[in-house]
Amino acid sequence: MSSHRRTVRAGSLLAASFTSVLILGFAASADDEGGLSGQGGKTVDAAPSGVKLSTLLSKEIKVDNTSKETNITGVVKNEGSKASGEIRLLVVGFDGLTVKNVEGCSAIPEGDLPDGANSGFACAIDDLAAGKSKTYAIDATYDLGKKGKICLPVQNSDGSKTYWQQGPVPFGATDQSPNEPATPLLLGTDNSPVTPGGGGGDGDGGGDGGKDTAPDELPKTGPADRVLPLGLAGAALVSAGAAGLWWNQRRARQES
Repeated sequence: MSSHRRTVRAGSLLAASFTSVLILGFAASADDEGGLSGQGGKTVDAAPSGVKLSTLLSKEIKVDNTSKETNITGVVKNEGSKASGEIRLLVVGFDGLTVKNVEGCSAIPEGDLPDGANSGFACAIDDLAAGKSKTYAIDATYDLGKKGKICLPVQNSDGSKTYWQQGPVPFGATDQSPNEPATPLLLGTDNSPVTPGGGGGDGDGGGDGGKDTAPDELPKTGPADRVLPLGLAGAALVSAGAAGLWWNQRRARQES
C-alpha cells in the first residue's frame, strides 16, 4: 500500500521533475539480449555510488492491423554492486503509440504528463538489488497512420533526478502490409505511415497522404550528446522529425 501511495504522489510531480534532455541521436548500446535492446538510452544524472541503472525495450513488436493493439516488454536493470534504494520507472507514449496499461503500475494523470505525451504510467520500485532486473508487460495501441515513440526514464523516488532515459525512441516500419493480420515494427525505426489508399510508405518517408510525410532526418546512430540545463525549457516540445524532448519546467516554477 505504501508503494502505491508513493507511485501516485510521484505521478503528480512528473511534469516538473523530468530532466531537461534533448536527445539528438540514438546512442549505440551493448545491451542487446533476448530480443531486447537499450537503443536510445542515455545516462543523465549520476546514480548513487555502486548503482548502475539502465533499461531495455523489445527490438520488434507486432501491431494488430484491426485492433491496433500491441505488446511491448520493458526491463529496468541494476548492473551495479549495490542496491538501488527506492526508484521509479516511467513508461510514456507519444504520437501514434499510446500506452494503455503497464502491469503493476499506476496511470499518470493527463494533466501531469509532459507536453506532447499522450499517455504514461509510473512504476514504483522499493529496491532493486545489485545484478537484478525487473520486467514489465506494456500494453499499447499504435496508430499506423502516424509515427510513434516511447520513453523509459528511471528516476529517484520523487523524480528530482533522472538516472537513465531511454528515448523517446521510435517504433516503426518503412514498408507496411495493411492486408496482413499484423504489421511488424522495429525499435529505432521511424514509421512510414500508411497512405489513405491502404498502401504503405515507400521507405523514403514519401507517402503523400499521411500526416507525417516529411523525410525523416534523425540520425540512427551516434551519441545522445546534448544535455540542456534545467530551467531553459519554458515549454516542452516533442519533435517528430528530431525525436527531441524539452521537459516542461513551468509547473515547477508555479508550485515554488
